[in-house]
Amino acid sequence: MSRIGKQPITLPKGVTCTFAPETKKVSVKGPKGELHQILKGDFKVTVDNGVVTVTRPSEEKPDRALHGLYRALINNMVTGVSQGYKEQLELIGVGYKATAQSNVLELSLGYSHSVFLAVPSELKLQATQEKGANPMIYLEGIDKQLIGQVAAKIKSLRKVEPYKGKGIRYVGEYVRRKAGKAAAK
Repeated sequence: MSRIGKQPITLPKGVTCTFAPETKKVSVKGPKGELHQILKGDFKVTVDNGVVTVTRPSEEKPDRALHGLYRALINNMVTGVSQGYKEQLELIGVGYKATAQSNVLELSLGYSHSVFLAVPSELKLQATQEKGANPMIYLEGIDKQLIGQVAAKIKSLRKVEPYKGKGIRYVGEYVRRKAGKAAAK
């Protein structure tokens, strides 16, 4: 039995969830926006008095595998339209800079050229540079999957190296450091 799939989802105030069985589409609407998810198979989503439950069609392995996934995706949609998601990235390195104009992020990461990255319009992008502090990039939106994907793309532009710790990392992320070469005697 899927422990996560069996758990009900409580809808916060101002959030509505609808399920269309013919198209197998779940729609969640809230104060911050609206999200949709299409379910594979014959999964059923029922909404009763502000409580959403996901039931699977059979006990076969593919259905059991997707049961918890669909419940988690719907829960992420409910959280996204009610509270939203935020991700913070920090640039650590001499001369590293980040600037945001509309939804285009310009990064100076120690390469011979600047790196430009177009961020989807669903996300709110902000880059700050305070004196004496590392440059920061803030992503905000309602789609958890999209924010994670964009943050991972930004992070992959300059991975954190283990010797000096330079690169792009999430705020609060722990990076295991390695010792350098031992000095010659």
